[in-house]
Amino acid sequence: MRLLCVCDEEEKELSRQEAPGACPQCGGKVAAVDCAHKWMFCLVPICNITKRRYICTLCSKRLVFMYS
Repeated sequence: MRLLCVCDEEEKELSRQEAPGACPQCGGKVAAVDCAHKWMFCLVPICNITKRRYICTLCSKRLVFMYS
């Protein structure tokens, strides 16, 4: 007997906007990108998550904010 498990994750970009600030490495502009993640298990959607990411437009580095 074989068990076939099909897991899948889709990521889709919803929108892209200019964000304030500059990249600390290259000094490029920062873009705020809203992404939707869809996790599926055996072709059944489990959860949908929407996240906002900040990315440098020049070096494509993902920026993370550190709160003090």
